[in-house]
Amino acid sequence: MIVWCTGAGKGIGRAVARRYAEAGHIVAASARTAADLASLAAEAAAAPGRIVAFPLDVTDAAAVAATVAAIERDLGAIDLAFLNAGTHMPVDATAFEIAPFRTLVETNYMGVVHGLAAILPRMVARRAGHVAVVASVAGYAGLPSAAAYGATKAALINMAEALKPELDAAGVAITVVNPGFVRTPLTDRNDFAMPFLMEVDDAARRIVTGLARRPFELAFPRRFVVLLKLLRAAPYPLFFALTRRLMRR
Repeated sequence: MIVWCTGAGKGIGRAVARRYAEAGHIVAASARTAADLASLAAEAAAAPGRIVAFPLDVTDAAAVAATVAAIERDLGAIDLAFLNAGTHMPVDATAFEIAPFRTLVETNYMGVVHGLAAILPRMVARRAGHVAVVASVAGYAGLPSAAAYGATKAALINMAEALKPELDAAGVAITVVNPGFVRTPLTDRNDFAMPFLMEVDDAARRIVTGLARRPFELAFPRRFVVLLKLLRAAPYPLFFALTRRLMRR
């Protein structure tokens, strides 16, 4: 299998790319930092599969299209596109600024849109393929400090829901991956408690195992997912009574 993984330089993307290579697959790994991709490929040098670096800034639509074309020219048809590139910037409602929203929309949301625009026509033409969009449980409900991040992840979930019926008819699978808190360089910056925090290798194992089933949603850890979905279903007075308790003191 040929897997294209964005955001492969660090965190979840790096661990998922390495796990696929260890399982014998060919991984086209994309990230902005070439040095991260080089070290990833070196880590997987003894694996049954291999990792091939394709440096990329997902906010550049033309570059994304060119990268997908290069992967399919050099390695073959992409079987699984793991669209994972993303970042986080906290928002303070009392010091509201535009910049975090623009940055996160361009990276987290449009970065995935650019990937879909590049790969879906190819998969639809082949009537084969699988796309995994990495969103987050933060997309289930509006949480303090996550006004920009959560909005982009909610948009990804909504977009995947809207695309699924037509992609099913076209023979292409789509999965939305909604992790909870995972220990990565990104979450290491958080200055608040992170319930049910998982190690990145555990998250990668769950993702690779789960994607083999091609579900629509792959969400974990289960207890955290259930709690947040119940929170979303709660009446607003109760919802806000609970989310106020999450505010930084």
